[in-house]
Amino acid sequence: MADVDALSRLARKYSLQNALEYDGEGQVKSVMGRVFGEQPELTTQASVLGPLAAKAVAEANSLHAEHGAEHVRQLLADEFPDALEKRVHERREGLPELPNSEGRELVFRFAPNPNGPLTLGHSRGVIINSEYARQHGGRIVLRFDDTGIKTKPPLAEAYGWIDDEFRWLTGRAPDVRLLASERMDLYLDKARDCLAQRICYVCTCTADEFKVTRVAREACPCRSRSSEQSLAEWEKMLDGTYAEGEAVVRVLTDMEESNPALRDWPALRIQTGEHPLVGTRYRVWPLLDFQSAIDDEEQGVTHIIRGKDLMDSTRKQTQLYDKLGWTYPETLYWGRVKVHEFGGFSTSQMRADIESGEFSDWDDIRLPTIRALRRRGFTAESLRLFWVELGLTQKDISVPLATLEAHNSGLVDASTPRLSLLRDPVRLALDVSAVEMPSELVLPNHPTEDLGVRTWPLDTDSGLEVLIEKGDLEFALSGDGVLRLKEFADIEVTSDGGGRMLHFEKGDGVRIVHWLAAGVERDAVLLHDCEGELQHPCMLESNDHAEGTLVQLERVGFARIEQVGDRGRPWRLVWTHG
Repeated sequence: MADVDALSRLARKYSLQNALEYDGEGQVKSVMGRVFGEQPELTTQASVLGPLAAKAVAEANSLHAEHGAEHVRQLLADEFPDALEKRVHERREGLPELPNSEGRELVFRFAPNPNGPLTLGHSRGVIINSEYARQHGGRIVLRFDDTGIKTKPPLAEAYGWIDDEFRWLTGRAPDVRLLASERMDLYLDKARDCLAQRICYVCTCTADEFKVTRVAREACPCRSRSSEQSLAEWEKMLDGTYAEGEAVVRVLTDMEESNPALRDWPALRIQTGEHPLVGTRYRVWPLLDFQSAIDDEEQGVTHIIRGKDLMDSTRKQTQLYDKLGWTYPETLYWGRVKVHEFGGFSTSQMRADIESGEFSDWDDIRLPTIRALRRRGFTAESLRLFWVELGLTQKDISVPLATLEAHNSGLVDASTPRLSLLRDPVRLALDVSAVEMPSELVLPNHPTEDLGVRTWPLDTDSGLEVLIEKGDLEFALSGDGVLRLKEFADIEVTSDGGGRMLHFEKGDGVRIVHWLAAGVERDAVLLHDCEGELQHPCMLESNDHAEGTLVQLERVGFARIEQVGDRGRPWRLVWTHG
């Protein structure tokens, strides 16, 4: 019997902690997850804990709204000091405190290149920047860095994909949405100003010629041009006198810089090609470091959080900021994260692989795109937990996908109905004369939650026909031939496709198998199962779930119903995880 008082106390503890951590927006599922994390044996009491947690969460959120965070913090300190200490520790292990964050409005930005949809790697930038913006009441800018029409050509459809994925990951729209390609006149005007102030100059050396002088720490011949001469060359870049690759605008820096990348780096170049949004209107385009610096200053970005591989970008942009008399934003970095099952997250490579036919599309479930993960049934909250847990360490780390799967499983398990699905099924005709058979079998949709039941009719006029997996049959035949049909009965099978009913759920040490009664089976296809099969013909238990429903397949794992079977079409399920 459940100890209601003890469960209520646990629910209050984690509800107060949750309300404090999430600014009065604690969630029941998060509270239950923390309770189960502390005492896993309480999962059997989920049906009792659920209503208690819902009441406690409502009370804690109300206290936060009426009396503020400090009141909730004091309650935690008085009643559950260990929970307050744990929260502080978790914040330190996850997202660190922001430097220079007091006394001003904070502005963050996420700036993807729309050459494809967002990947798992991109979601780190969305989530961490958005999480800091939420914690500090700041703003977040979604900026499409789409000026590299040759190196990373934008896809027209990707803008909408990314808008949708940003909202899905964060639960809201960005505070500001910008497209760099719509701001070209701003960059060109700023370039003209920089040329006039001799912050920049036009260089007409070839790439190989400039490389020689850069490595030697010597000035190229173009570096001595006056502002008037550079402005004249600038007009030639704009009017078509110079072809692509024949002239670039460089930022005038110190040729003695120890890092060669910081010596007179390129700011704008000629690109002759068509942009999906602005066509061929422009032929001189900013490179990312120049464009990003202008945008960050104009939008008042206070904190830039990005990968450590972009440290040189910080250094270049700081040089430009110093020349223009601006103050560069606080910058934090993270190291590379490699997920074992996916390797890297190169959008350009995935695009090439899709175009070559190796993958079907951006939502191919083998890919690490947000479109693919959503199709499989991963939740936005599982991604948030995954990235916040990893935090901002600059160490390069490699993690298994199971880390993300564990977060997702903890979030969806309690609300996910069970179904039987058989891969490589075999039929057995059972003799039931030795037992008194019921006319139907009523099975719970969830072992602990109140998700209703499903009913299987049992046609026993001439025995009972059931389906099990071939592997389970082979296992039984290699031993004493006895299996237990889950939540029903023990059977003894024979190699000729027959067998007999022994008794209802009595044997000890018997292999328990999932199964289907004849008449409730439906043709199905499982796309990519736990054994790595891309398409696996199966038999699925008859059900009335809608497309998009996440289910747990007995002894297989979680899957999402992508197509409801009817009129000869099979049910199609997409593998989520184990």
